[in-house]
Amino acid sequence: MTLDPTGVGPAPGALPAGSADRAAVPSAAVPHRWLILAVLCLAQLVVVLDNTVLTVAVPVLTVELDAGTADVQWMINAYALVLSGLLLSAGSAADRYGRRRMLLVGLVLFGLGSAAAGLARTAEQLIAARAGMGVGGALLATATLAVAMQVFDGAERSRAIGIWAATSALGFAAGPPIGGFVLAHLPWGAIFLLNVPVVLVCLLAGRMLVPESRDSTAGRLDLGGVTLSTAGLTAIVWAIISGPGRGWASAPVLGVGTAGVLLLVLFVGWERRCAHPMLDMHFFRDRRFVGAVCGVVLITFGATGALFLLTQQLQFVRGYPAWEAGLRMAPFALSIVALNISGAAALVIRRLGLPAAIAVGMTLLAGGLALVTHGPSDGYGALLAGLLVMGTGCALANPAIVEAVMSAIPTHKAGAGAGVDGTMTEVGSSLGVAVLGAVLNARFGALLPAALAGAGSFPATSAAAGPDREVVTAAFAEALRTGQTVGAAAVLIGGLVAAGLLWRADRLARRS
Repeated sequence: MTLDPTGVGPAPGALPAGSADRAAVPSAAVPHRWLILAVLCLAQLVVVLDNTVLTVAVPVLTVELDAGTADVQWMINAYALVLSGLLLSAGSAADRYGRRRMLLVGLVLFGLGSAAAGLARTAEQLIAARAGMGVGGALLATATLAVAMQVFDGAERSRAIGIWAATSALGFAAGPPIGGFVLAHLPWGAIFLLNVPVVLVCLLAGRMLVPESRDSTAGRLDLGGVTLSTAGLTAIVWAIISGPGRGWASAPVLGVGTAGVLLLVLFVGWERRCAHPMLDMHFFRDRRFVGAVCGVVLITFGATGALFLLTQQLQFVRGYPAWEAGLRMAPFALSIVALNISGAAALVIRRLGLPAAIAVGMTLLAGGLALVTHGPSDGYGALLAGLLVMGTGCALANPAIVEAVMSAIPTHKAGAGAGVDGTMTEVGSSLGVAVLGAVLNARFGALLPAALAGAGSFPATSAAAGPDREVVTAAFAEALRTGQTVGAAAVLIGGLVAAGLLWRADRLARRS
């Protein structure tokens, strides 16, 4: 039996001896594995939901907590910022101290943070609670994927990864409508308090069902690596998030971004010399791993940025409230879930191979974005068709790129792999929103009449326009089309580049 990380005795439900490498343990040795996956997906769902659910509560929070613009931005960004900075460290902790243990610790922290957020009475309290939720979210985002890698293998693993990835898409789309429904019937704190019973269910089920596993070769804690990676990633993500508002050339953005890059350079040097590194730099000598990691950044850059612009189109051009915009985007997420739960996506991925599945999936996603952007804007038909095509593309590409990352490293380093995948996803997503948002703003400013130039955001410009609001709306719609077209091109190019890198790596591996 694998020993509990505390050294007290066997962990409940521990995997068989030798489970540092799960390749030696078939899926059949792990009972209730599909029920375990359901628990993992439920935990992952609340992590992703809390990235988007707060958007519909901004007007209420502004009034009830007397929050200014900066306060609101920190309420939203504190969670994502802490989560992004800790993903690498959380993945390493899962491998070193036990994936089940870190899953349970993450649930406790996330639950406590949710309770504190729901009971907050000031903007500062809510920001602090959201940051605490980010710590738990980082542990959950890495531990859920790492545990799935341990309890599934072969074809079942591909399907499990697909379902796990589909859960993230569902959380992204479900956040605004769920938040809107809750706010229509309950106080705003219920948005967070509803997480608490979900966490309790996952805690009980996780303790009973999830087997313990860890990397028996991990060695002692790499404190230097944890410090450098956390500080560096937090600085870089802060600079990306702050760039559009403060200006990319502003001293704070340039200074913090440069400091982040330097810290990550120091992190790489430290890890190359550390006896027990939290992230083995030898992974980056593997062309397949490098190709997969590049693919994650490129794909999430285009996809997340373009989807962000789509929500802007639905709210500001078509006039839907945030919760209804999210509801109308539901077919996108539901198609991803249906194709992965049915096993159809996993079957197609196996037949095509990972590079081809990524290329086909991202081509479909780009095509769906183009249809949504340039198709008829009256009615729901063109939007629905585009969302279904996009969902089909994501159902193929997302699991394929996650599997490409995770299959490129030893299974006993699954936590580290999940940390890398999560970190690159967050960086790519933040860049996508920031860069495509900048394209949108630049085009919008260029199309506005001279009298309204420099008015700021669409709501502010529309309010200042008076009787000329239709001109402002038309300019914003055209700017969105430009940004979404750039996003669709980025999705296509990113997918083809990622597929090409993986195909080349596979070809070179077969030759050697």
